[in-house]
Amino acid sequence: MAKYGRSEVFMAMKDTGVVPVFFHKDIEVCKQVVKACYDGGIRVFEFVNRGDFAHEIFSELNKYVLSELPGMILGAGSVVEAATAAIFIQSGANFIVSPLLNEEIAKLCNRRGVAWAPGCGTISEIGKAQELGAEVIKLFPASEIGGPSFVKAVKGPMPWTNIMPTGGVDTTEANLAGWFRAGVFCVGMGSNLFPREIIDSGNYQALAQKSKELIETIKRVRKA
Repeated sequence: MAKYGRSEVFMAMKDTGVVPVFFHKDIEVCKQVVKACYDGGIRVFEFVNRGDFAHEIFSELNKYVLSELPGMILGAGSVVEAATAAIFIQSGANFIVSPLLNEEIAKLCNRRGVAWAPGCGTISEIGKAQELGAEVIKLFPASEIGGPSFVKAVKGPMPWTNIMPTGGVDTTEANLAGWFRAGVFCVGMGSNLFPREIIDSGNYQALAQKSKELIETIKRVRKA
């Protein structure tokens, strides 16, 4: 059962400004990565369903987060059908993120009171997702379907839309400024936040510092 309600997840995404996206088959690596993000000030984290036994790793990771990292909100991503969403929800996922729009996932998450962010690539998909109750829309793959200019175009006729671009977002101030100036709600970020050399070397202190700098950069571009 989710510990955090939909509004709490919504506000954590907004306040943090970034949702890290990560998978690793080693639970100990996952724990260290989530802790480094937590130490850097991040309070929401998406563990993606991209490997064998991902749900088992997620279950152990969520137990660790609940025990050791108060206030960290853990959710599951890359979920493409309701059956998989149910498994992660049963393991305590506080939100579900999908790369696509699936009505059955929407129904399941609404029934269980779990936040849901579907992946959309057109205005019509965004409108349908909102009709199904999505409060945050994952724009995916964001850089391939128009980037910040697409966000700006959507926000014109639909200013109430809360967009989280994923794909093509990096840690540079110029990149982040482009997205936030266009009106995004928050951003999703994977490999650009987790360089292979940091993960392979286990330099989690560097990752914590990178996370802290990212949060500071987002605060600056939002103020600007």
